[in-house]
Amino acid sequence: MRIFLDISALIKLYHYESGSDEVDKVFDNFSIEEIYLSELTKIEFQSAIWKKVRIKEITKKVAKDLINAFENDFNKYNFININSDLIDSAQVLIMKFGIEGLRTLDSIQLASIEVIKNKISIAISTDDLLEKFIKQLGIKTISILK
Repeated sequence: MRIFLDISALIKLYHYESGSDEVDKVFDNFSIEEIYLSELTKIEFQSAIWKKVRIKEITKKVAKDLINAFENDFNKYNFININSDLIDSAQVLIMKFGIEGLRTLDSIQLASIEVIKNKISIAISTDDLLEKFIKQLGIKTISILK
């Protein structure tokens, strides 16, 4: 099975939080051949981890360890490059779903999913709004308890 993970799902593989068990079950119950991530995830991962430091959920040392672990795993992932075509697609998606709440970074994630929709079996997001848009594009998702 080939899957796409957005940042909300990916982070649960590296830091235990609500929904981590459910994301782990996907990996336990399915034979995952390839994992796709938007290149944007490299930035979003660090941002999400440093937010956990700011709100005193984790220490700076834990943050650095988590970031290093993710970076050491880069070879496990297929990153979808952000280029001008992807940005154009994200703009189209904002026009389509902006009134419903699609935000900038999520539009890039969604455009990344759209680019590979014929290569993947499912896209996993623990963000309810993004999951709604993924489904509206006709892409299968697995609902993860948040």
